[in-house]
Order: sequence, then structure tokens, then C-alpha cells
Amino acid sequence: MKVVILAGGYGTRLAEETSRIPKPMVEIGGYPMLWHLLQFYAVQGHREFLIAAGYKAEVIKEYFYHYYIRHNDLFVNLSDGSHRVMRSSPPDWEVGIIDTGLQTLTGGRLARLRTFLQDEPFLATYGDGLSDVDITALVEFHRQQGRLATVTAVRPPARFGRLELQGDRVETFAEKPQTGEGWINGGFFVFEPEIFDYLPSDDTKLEADALEQIAADGQLAAFRHEGFWQPMDTLREKQLLESIWNRGQAPWEMGQGSAVCEMTGEQPVKSSPRIAV
Repeated sequence: MKVVILAGGYGTRLAEETSRIPKPMVEIGGYPMLWHLLQFYAVQGHREFLIAAGYKAEVIKEYFYHYYIRHNDLFVNLSDGSHRVMRSSPPDWEVGIIDTGLQTLTGGRLARLRTFLQDEPFLATYGDGLSDVDITALVEFHRQQGRLATVTAVRPPARFGRLELQGDRVETFAEKPQTGEGWINGGFFVFEPEIFDYLPSDDTKLEADALEQIAADGQLAAFRHEGFWQPMDTLREKQLLESIWNRGQAPWEMGQGSAVCEMTGEQPVKSSPRIAV
């Protein structure tokens, strides 16, 4: 399946970073959030991506256009301009970066990608959150449900640590666990092509307009995910994700280490990821 990443918003709540780059390009452990998301999907078998860009779209385009050179060693003959790239091949991803406009809302951004999706089911998510959701299980669940759309339902992370008390004694202490009640939209969608019937214009919100109506029509399924899920809406949440990564305990890695090894091998590169800008 193709994967759509919604990456066009202004990210105003993370202004410390997004005054210069789009929110999905904020780095976690030296790699942009977008890289983490693409890697997350790729290790689960999905390597064709459409990035719905908007705000500072040129930053995303430049990153992927120069990806081949950026992540490998370069030898240049200054006398004739010939060059060769050493180390192993970058990931075999096809990445399309589509400028969907500055003011377009989430549903409108998705609608602008219709011609690239060829009337086939597709995956979608936001460009500012990470999870360890099993995409294969999500897709299988979607197929079993036979509905137009499936959303991954998650329990939001608590803002504070939880204490369970026995009298004056703390029986258990949990540092910022997932909340025990309530489900919210965690992104990580599966959509049938009929979703576009609910996306008439640039001013359509995916959530408040399309998904609310799809739910009212009985066509929205919920895949419950009890595992890791963390958005990156604030600098504090960015720092939290960074600390998780730096501890080597990133739940979203799912084989990321092997991919980095592939990128740092010693064989000459003979191919590059396909980039459509």
C-alpha cells in the first residue's frame, strides 16, 4: 500500500523549531520526524510514500532530493567533475513530495493526492507522531471490517505520573503512563478510495468534516492500540522522544538499527531511492 503523510501544517505550538523548518522535519536523534515515520512503515513492508507538504515544502523537497549524497561518502574529481558515491545503498523508498498549499486543511490535502493513489486502498498518518502500532495487523483488521475507513484508537499519554495509594503508603508509582480510560484518534489510518467522496474541497477537515460523517454513516472502524503512542506537539514532547531515542529504547524503531547499518556499509552505491518532487 502507498502511505500518505500529512505534513503541511504550520506547527505553531512548536514554534521554537517550526519558525525555520516544517514540523515533520524537526529532528529526533539526528533524523527528521519524517525519516522516522518512513522507516517505521518501510520495515513493515510499505515503501511508497506521498508527503502532503505545505508550509516550507521546499525544506522537505531539498532534504529528499539530496538524500543520496547526504547519507553517503562522496569522492569528486575536481578536474573533470566526475564523482562516485561510496558506502551502501540508501533505502529503497519512493518518495513523492506534493505541495498541497499553505492554507489547505487536512482533508483538502488528502484530496489533492487522489490522482497519485490510483483508486486503491492506502495508508495515512500525521507527520508529527510516533507509535509501535502493527501496521500489518491494522490492515488485516481493516479488511475484516469491510468499512470505508479505519482509525487507530489510542489512549493518550498522561501528563503526570500515577500513584496508587494504600493508606499513606505508595503502593505503585508509574511515570506518565498511558491513561486508563478513553480513546482518541491516534492517526495511522487505512482508507478505501471512496474516502474522496467525503473530501470535496481544500476547506474540508479530515477529522471534523469527513471522519465525523463517515462515522455517522457507520463506515468508520476503530483499531485499538494499547502500545506506545506519542505525539510531538510541544518542545517538551520533542525532548521526550529524543530522550527515548537516546536511551536506545525507541518502541517505533522496529528494526531501524539494521537500516542504519545498511547506510553505513563500505560497498559502492549503485542505486538511489526514487524521489518525485
